[in-house]
Amino acid sequence: MSKKTSAISLSCRALARLLDYPSDELLTQLPLLLQALRDEGALSSERLAELEGLVLRLARGERFAVQAQYVETFDRGRATSLHLFEHVHGDSRERGPALVDLAKTYEAGGMYFDASELPDYLPVVLEFCSTQEPATARAFLAEMAHILNAIHTALIKRDNNPYAAAIGAVLELAGERPQAVQITVDEPLDEAWAEPPAFDGCSSKGQSRPGAPQPIHIVKKTNHTASQGVRP
Repeated sequence: MSKKTSAISLSCRALARLLDYPSDELLTQLPLLLQALRDEGALSSERLAELEGLVLRLARGERFAVQAQYVETFDRGRATSLHLFEHVHGDSRERGPALVDLAKTYEAGGMYFDASELPDYLPVVLEFCSTQEPATARAFLAEMAHILNAIHTALIKRDNNPYAAAIGAVLELAGERPQAVQITVDEPLDEAWAEPPAFDGCSSKGQSRPGAPQPIHIVKKTNHTASQGVRP
């Protein structure tokens, strides 16, 4: 068991890179990232061993296969999304104000958000934590422990996805242990994106669904000529 230090800045930054899209540049940096995690000593030896396994798989895998696995892991389904507010707000209108508040938190902490990603993207959150005092960073990550545990659980259920090691490491930096939690199974992507059948109305408003009884509305005809004062 390695002796852990209070400093977590390098570990936050290294994990931010490991959890980002595995571009050609990132793949060449893998040995440096792993060395930074070892040098800082903020993680247990067991967690470091798991991260070594992730790094080896990324380093030895065929580039396009590694990149395809990343997309399959994090971009196809909400259960493993790295955009943390998706787990809380989904696509509701509450997510917008929450993102604005998070960006303001970054500014208050001395980091001005100007990136192509949204502020709730976990690598961005980790970059922010890398600029804060250790106690502040750990407390900030601990506030998200319930979301991180949900992502970790979903990754474990996906044939022990190797990226679970990185999420487990973030939980450890927060002073938490990974815990299995109840998660909502993602709807198959093809069904989630399926468009409703044309004219697929409902019987309470508009046209009924195909095959359903069609309601008949009888309306009393108005005598327009009488209303205009014209006698027969």
